[in-house]
Amino acid sequence: MNITCENQIKESVVERFIRYAKVYTTSDENGIKNPTSNNQYDLAELLKEELIALGMINVEVDDCCYVYATLPASKDVNGTPISFISHMDTSPAVTGENVKPIIHKNYKGDDLTYPDDKTLILSPKECPYLLDYIGDDIITASGISLLGADDKAGIAEIMTALEILINSDDIQHPELRICFTPDEEVGRGADSIDVNKLGKYAYTIDGGQIGELEDECFNAHGIELVFTGKNVHPGSAKNLLINACKIASEFVTSLPANESPEHTEKREGFYHLSSISGNESQAKASLIIRDFDAAKNKSRIDFINSLQETFLIKYPGLIIDVTVKESYRNMNEVLKEVPQVVEKASNAMKDFDIKVLRTPIRGGTDGARLSFMGLPTPNIFTGGFLFHSKKEWIPVSSMVKAVQVIVRLAESWS
Repeated sequence: MNITCENQIKESVVERFIRYAKVYTTSDENGIKNPTSNNQYDLAELLKEELIALGMINVEVDDCCYVYATLPASKDVNGTPISFISHMDTSPAVTGENVKPIIHKNYKGDDLTYPDDKTLILSPKECPYLLDYIGDDIITASGISLLGADDKAGIAEIMTALEILINSDDIQHPELRICFTPDEEVGRGADSIDVNKLGKYAYTIDGGQIGELEDECFNAHGIELVFTGKNVHPGSAKNLLINACKIASEFVTSLPANESPEHTEKREGFYHLSSISGNESQAKASLIIRDFDAAKNKSRIDFINSLQETFLIKYPGLIIDVTVKESYRNMNEVLKEVPQVVEKASNAMKDFDIKVLRTPIRGGTDGARLSFMGLPTPNIFTGGFLFHSKKEWIPVSSMVKAVQVIVRLAESWS
C-alpha cells in the first residue's frame, strides 16, 4: 500500500475503524480514577498488540491507560520528532455500548434510516453536508448508540498511515511518537500524559469535516457560586428570611441575556449556566465562561465579582462564595509562535486538493492543554459529522484523505 492507492487505503482504514468502533470505551464523567472507566483498557491493549505487529518500538500501555509507540526515523533522516494523537474514549452523552457500524454504500442523496430504530432518520434537510457525499460510502451506527468516529476514526487513520509509512521505503519521515489517550471526552485526556515520551510538535487527529485545521480555541473558566442565606418559617419570615435559592436564580438571570450559548456564534463568547440547585438555606450554581479573547473572559469574571458585591449590599446577611478555576487557554497563544506547525498541515491538505477550513474551535481540545505543556498541538480533521449523537456519521472518502494528509505531513517533517 502507498499514499496514492486510495482503494487499498479505504479497505484498511474502514476495516480498522469498524473493529475499533465496536469496542466499548465510554468514559465516566463521574469517575475519580485514571482512566475513568476500565473498559478503555480493552481498546488500549488491542492497539498495543497491533502496534507491535506493525513493527513499532517502545510500545506500552501505562498505568493510566495511555498508549505510546515510536516509529524510528527513516534512514539518514534527522528531522524533528513529531507526534500524532487521538483519543480512545467516546462521549458519555450517548451510549457507546453495542455499537454496530453500518456502511451505506454509494449514497444517493436520500434519507438514511437505522435498522435498530425505525423512527430515526438522517436527512439532508437536517444535515445538508450529506449532499456533498453523493456516490460515497457513508458509515453510521445502527440507531441505538453513537458511532464513535470521535475519535476512533482518528485512531484508524493514524494506524493506517503508520502501515503505509512502514511499508513504503520511498517515503522519508522523522521519528514519529504516537499516543492514544483515555478520557478526552470528560476533559481529562491530558491529565496524566507524559510529554517526555512525545515529539517536539504534535497533531491531534480529532476534528470534524474534511479540511478542518484548528489552531485556536476558547479561553475557558469554570465558576462555582455558593449562596448561603437564612431560612425562617415563611409564616414569620418578614425582614428575616434570606432565601438562598431565590437569590441564586436572581443572580444568574442578571447575567447578560445576549451572552449565552444560544445567542452566540463564531468568535462570540458567553456565560453558560450548567447547573443550579439548592433550598432556602443554601444554593449552588455552576457556570462556564468562554471567549477567544482572554481579556474579555477576565471582564466576565470581573462582572460576576461586581454582581457579588451588589447582591451583598442588597441582601444584608447573605454570603456568596465565588470560586473561579481556569479550564484551558487559547492554544493560539502558543501556536502563533511556531507558525510552521500549522503551515505544514495546511500544505499537506492542499497537496491533495483539500480546501483548508481554518475555523476557531468553539470548545476545547487536548491540543490546548498540550500546547501549554510545551507541546504545540493543532487539531486536524477526521471527517465525521454530528458527533456525540445517534446520528453521527462519517464519509469513507474523508477518512482516506485524512490518512493521506497524515502521511504527507510526516514526510514534510523529514
